[in-house]
Amino acid sequence: MSHNTFGKNLRFTSFGESHGSTIGCVLDGFPPGMAITPEEIKQQLIRRATGQSRHTSQRKEQDDVQIVSGVFEGVTTGHPIALIIENTDARSKDYTAIAKQIRPGHADFSYWKKYGVRDYRGGGRSSARETTMRVAAGALARKWLLENYRITITAWLAQLGDIKLAPGDLSRIDESPFFTGEIDRVPELDQYMDALRKSGDSVGARINACASHVPAGLGEPVYGKLDAELALAMMSINATKGVEIGAGFESVNQNGSVHRDEIIAGEFASNHAGGILAGVSTGQDITLSVAFKPTSSLRIPGQSIDTEGRAIEVVTKGRHDPCVGIRATPIVEAMMALVIMDHIMRHQAQTGSSNK
Repeated sequence: MSHNTFGKNLRFTSFGESHGSTIGCVLDGFPPGMAITPEEIKQQLIRRATGQSRHTSQRKEQDDVQIVSGVFEGVTTGHPIALIIENTDARSKDYTAIAKQIRPGHADFSYWKKYGVRDYRGGGRSSARETTMRVAAGALARKWLLENYRITITAWLAQLGDIKLAPGDLSRIDESPFFTGEIDRVPELDQYMDALRKSGDSVGARINACASHVPAGLGEPVYGKLDAELALAMMSINATKGVEIGAGFESVNQNGSVHRDEIIAGEFASNHAGGILAGVSTGQDITLSVAFKPTSSLRIPGQSIDTEGRAIEVVTKGRHDPCVGIRATPIVEAMMALVIMDHIMRHQAQTGSSNK
């Protein structure tokens, strides 16, 4: 079957393509009684949107979300919540020249081999445009988690190319186009991205994220581990090539006496496990890191083939992100919220405890 649905008790299904008339999602299993407005959802969509700075694709979508079911008089009803957004700034003609070309580094080759057809207009279903609906649904999950559990989720840019960034003041990440708390380093990042854009090349990014006030006991061993499903959620985001939970690959360099999180006077002395032991949350902050590959849509010529198998040279024109990872920050937050909320609901269903 086609896997366009994510989650167990809280089920998220998205539909639509980058250059189709509409994109949308259905969020099924969401509890009744929470107030929500389209304006609240759009606040998160604005954070994800392209065209917010010169460092992202200049496609400018209105992203006016319509709540078509599951909300009555401004309150969730417990029925499936359907959200749709019209695509208002798609330029399909930008892709006419590559209709029969296989762009290296894209989904073109793998989708073609799987389905025998492909939507060449901006990548179709494989486009980052699909993540808009994840952020829309994540806005509801984030509000529910905050109101019911005081859970807050924050993601930030930890690395841009070879530039590593400290968390800085995370309360200020929305003040810069880079989602960094190191506001004083924005001019350095601006200069780096300007030079990159002029070169016609792209670069990858690393996004770190933290969920605070998550209760202990969430997670379903053995095949529904919280960290495994967080990793699945992150790997499902376009351009993701790696996920770390807690210390991640740095665990290889640590001795067991260092990596184990000792408990002293009833408190954890460290958090190398990232707030999850044996797939179950410990009550500590849940921390993870996501690596995003460089964008493959480049003005720099690359070698590939066409749909007839002939050797060709590919140059991708149009509006593209020189670093797609920059605006992945709210997407990471949204997917983290959906997973944690789903696990809270699964925990309640099995144990009958809210575990607040």
